[in-house]
Amino acid sequence: MSRIGLKPVVLPAGVTVSEANGLVTVKGAKGELSVAIPANVSVEVKDGVLHVHRATEAQHNIMMHGTARANIANAIKGVSEGFKKELEISGIGYRCSMRGTSLVLNVGFSHEVVIAPVDGVKVSTPDETHIVVEGIDKQKVGQVAALIHDTKRPEPYGGKGIKYKGEHIIRKEGKRAAGGKK
Repeated sequence: MSRIGLKPVVLPAGVTVSEANGLVTVKGAKGELSVAIPANVSVEVKDGVLHVHRATEAQHNIMMHGTARANIANAIKGVSEGFKKELEISGIGYRCSMRGTSLVLNVGFSHEVVIAPVDGVKVSTPDETHIVVEGIDKQKVGQVAALIHDTKRPEPYGGKGIKYKGEHIIRKEGKRAAGGKK
């Protein structure tokens, strides 16, 4: 039984939800998102609360019930609050800057790495070692942040690289000299 799918979603003030032809459209202060829902899943809005229902108790319908509810809840949160991921750069000489809307990374390669954001995602750099990725679509924000993170993942010996804010890097000690001289 899908426990996620049974949870109701409370609609914040200023957010409207409409369903047509298997597509749920969510409109809010920050924009508009559309979410495709499976054939055996239906959506009902009653008294400012959204409920997601499934047609049968088949295993596939149960799985899609929870997925559809989670995607709709993410769309509602996105158009009302938005999503944000923060990344930090650590390492001597490692830095980032903006060139127009594109992000330019200098992270130890012989060349600059230029990353153009996806439509609907805003990338900014408050300073040379911090990157902020913002948008209303959770999947797109996470994808752009993962693309930036994968450019130079933090290594375990010196900790140099690009990491998510609050991410714990497991550090290794490194090689040690032999026990004694001969």
